[in-house]
Amino acid sequence: MPQEDTPALGMMSASPSSQLNLANHFLIAMPSMNDPIFGGTVVYICEHNEKGVLGVVINKPTDMTMDVLFDRIDLKVAEGLRASVEDEPIMFGGPVQDDRGFVLHSPGGRYSSSLSVTDDVAFTTSIDVLEAVANGTGPRRMLVSIGYAGWSPGQLEEEIARNGWLTVSADARVLFDLPIEERYNAAIKLLGIDPLMLASEAGHA
Repeated sequence: MPQEDTPALGMMSASPSSQLNLANHFLIAMPSMNDPIFGGTVVYICEHNEKGVLGVVINKPTDMTMDVLFDRIDLKVAEGLRASVEDEPIMFGGPVQDDRGFVLHSPGGRYSSSLSVTDDVAFTTSIDVLEAVANGTGPRRMLVSIGYAGWSPGQLEEEIARNGWLTVSADARVLFDLPIEERYNAAIKLLGIDPLMLASEAGHA
């Protein structure tokens, strides 16, 4: 997770008020989506502006855990902290830059490449946030991913228009607190929809 070369953050700028802005929303893949990458996923949108969309898949764990990641980037976890983070899974955040780490976390701390999405969620691409975790001063809540999801201008809007995705305002509790396997149904329930009814409707489409 090198600090240099952070094109993911290079697109960050104010969004035009006339444009759809899905920042701090969940994208929920429709049950009918058969895409091998995004089928069954929930994506948290960090940024949506005239340059495109940047998000992170929040419910697709990899086989890597935090202790493996720390070992790979040569970070030594402070005595007594390793047990609290070692088994935390790393998410597959998306197919873009899937050799780099990205962190969604509760705000607090000053990191060199970080975007405040809301009062509850920040997005950081620099390794200093993990250094803080290793020494016990990191964010209280976080989700670490390898890679992110990106859409060029207008691409996501087209996919939504083709009924590929549902959208709903994000809930930080779903993002950080719920078990991974519960996040998809919990995101759907934010819409006031029973996930079983949605699956049934998709089956008859």
